[in-house]
Amino acid sequence: MEEYLQGCRAALQESRSLHIVLGNEACDLDSMVSALALAFYLSKTTEAEEVFVPVLNIKRSELPLRGDNVFMLQKVNIPQSILIFRDEIDLQALQQAGQLILTLVDHHVLPKSDASLEEAVIEVLDHRPIEHKHCPPCHVSVELVGSCATLVTERILQGAPEILDWQTAFLLHGTIILDCVNMDLRIGKATLKDSRYVEKLEVIFPDLPNRNDIFDALQKAKFDVSGLTTEQMLRKDQKTIYKEGIKVAISAIYMDLEVFLRRPNLMEDLGAFCQAHGCDVLVAMTIFFNPDKEPVRQLAVFCPHRALRMMICGVLERSHSPSLKLTSIPSTHSNLQAYLQGNTQVSRKKFLPLLQETLSAYLDSMKIPAGQPEIMGVPRQQVDKEMNRESKSLNLGMSQDEEDPPLPPTPMNSLVDDCPLDQGLPKLSAEAIFEKCNQISQFQATTSSLAKK
Repeated sequence: MEEYLQGCRAALQESRSLHIVLGNEACDLDSMVSALALAFYLSKTTEAEEVFVPVLNIKRSELPLRGDNVFMLQKVNIPQSILIFRDEIDLQALQQAGQLILTLVDHHVLPKSDASLEEAVIEVLDHRPIEHKHCPPCHVSVELVGSCATLVTERILQGAPEILDWQTAFLLHGTIILDCVNMDLRIGKATLKDSRYVEKLEVIFPDLPNRNDIFDALQKAKFDVSGLTTEQMLRKDQKTIYKEGIKVAISAIYMDLEVFLRRPNLMEDLGAFCQAHGCDVLVAMTIFFNPDKEPVRQLAVFCPHRALRMMICGVLERSHSPSLKLTSIPSTHSNLQAYLQGNTQVSRKKFLPLLQETLSAYLDSMKIPAGQPEIMGVPRQQVDKEMNRESKSLNLGMSQDEEDPPLPPTPMNSLVDDCPLDQGLPKLSAEAIFEKCNQISQFQATTSSLAKK
């Protein structure tokens, strides 16, 4: 595999047609490994003198955000430097020159920005329901399994099992196990085919790692933020909401907030992040487990606009539906308010509607007559004093391109805009996994309490 990938980079220097194997824009572990392994297989089994090149459908700078991808590459000693990323190859230029052939793996619909490439697509290999309205008119192979890597493994073992080396098998094996949640039948993600091909790989290569070990290692790597910059930590699991010219970023961070707040140059980094991404407010929601394996949630509101920050914090503190049960955490940062969130049941998904309502209350307050003495706990005079200055600064803070997706994007079934991602087999996000662990922890606590009685 490694030797093959080195040859791919060399091929980019030549002026010739390329057969690109392209994963989806999320570039999660399944997408990356499926693209690498399928391109490797095609290069070994195609008689025509085609050059097959796997392309990771993200910028090179975004790879560190995907800790499980980085972990797997390190385990098989594949240097990141020999991989080819989307910002290192001009697919549109190749298409215009008549030098592009395209195979899509782990997705089957191109986004609007890549619509011109559809004519070059000759094959699709995916593992979720087809969007018939948008699917390219080519050979499409789709089967509803837990991991696209399962379908790639099947193709290799049925077509040319002799080319499968330990390095490729390790990548496929770990990816299927992670995607299928360690083949746990209670989760319902793994199909019989997923299980069968994991077993086949283990028979061919008995020294592949224990399933529990590789699953735990990948889970840990996926949520590890220790090697990331502040900006990367904020982008790793970020969502964005807009409300009448105000843009708010909400980032989930998997560490203790008090540790996060001690990062060097934090306020400068937060300010730079908001400026770079056109955000007026940044909400950091931290999630971790304490030594007793109990879930802990905290949140911080960063906003240089004082009236807006006070409004948001005031509404969050007094909220009853849902009740966050916030306790203030002392902070020396003037533009930031930090809290311990007593109600750990309120996840980001439940928090977003509350934040939308808070922004509505703030915008409504700007329309209230000057005679009104107080607005949601903020003195009228204080709001009046800052409104003119802050309404201008809020507009200046907006992004030039509000349609840019948060990074990294959620792993998708297809890349069509606003496609119904809830169809087919479910994807487990970090937030969903945390919620499940939270429920298990509470159930165990309740069971223990009843047993004592």
